[in-house]
Amino acid sequence: MRQDTYNHFKIDKEIKVIPNFIDFSRFSKSDKSHFKLAIAPHGEKILMHTSNFRRVKRVDDVIKVFAKVNAVIPSKLLMIGDGPKRQECEQLARDLGVASDVRFLGKQQAIEELLAIGDLFLIPSASESFGLAALEAMACEVPVISSNAGGLPEVNIDGKTGFVLDIGDVNGMAEKAIKLLDDAEMLAEFSKNAYDQARVFAIENVLPLYEQYYCSIVDCSKLEAKKAALVD
Repeated sequence: MRQDTYNHFKIDKEIKVIPNFIDFSRFSKSDKSHFKLAIAPHGEKILMHTSNFRRVKRVDDVIKVFAKVNAVIPSKLLMIGDGPKRQECEQLARDLGVASDVRFLGKQQAIEELLAIGDLFLIPSASESFGLAALEAMACEVPVISSNAGGLPEVNIDGKTGFVLDIGDVNGMAEKAIKLLDDAEMLAEFSKNAYDQARVFAIENVLPLYEQYYCSIVDCSKLEAKKAALVD
């Protein structure tokens, strides 16, 4: 976003970049085995995607990747969210013969409960300023297959928390997904790495960065005095 701002606007001042954050009191792994059994009664792997289903999210790529994975590893796909590309994706799932293994869940409030049963998160976007959806999945110990758009490579570390591939590389994404899902030891390692990477963006680590920046441009002395009074 910083570079795009420089590219599109006449700005020559320094832009301070502060990342998004994740609230681990909400997003964390929880035992939803009963729910997972209902979605995947025969031990199928569960792949997930969350977005507003706009063209820039390349949701059709999600369906295409899943179809290739499902042909090798029995799987289910949870599509969370809604938007202009939903009907097209539903038709694509039918055309590719995977409609019975894809669940379009629409908009959901308790996304963390769905992420709790996921084995792999797909985010093949053409553009992402940060990749908060990927970070939410990682906080729930779900590895990520992502494109290399925008800030995604800063969140999803290639070969460690998942895999990062070129935008539109459906075959590559499917190959990496199969490789990861087919290796229980690697999947467990990547799940742990995903959680550890998400901890870097924990709210308690990032919120002070906002405070420090605000205080660098305004007088925070009164705020500090109030904090001291509360501590006393």
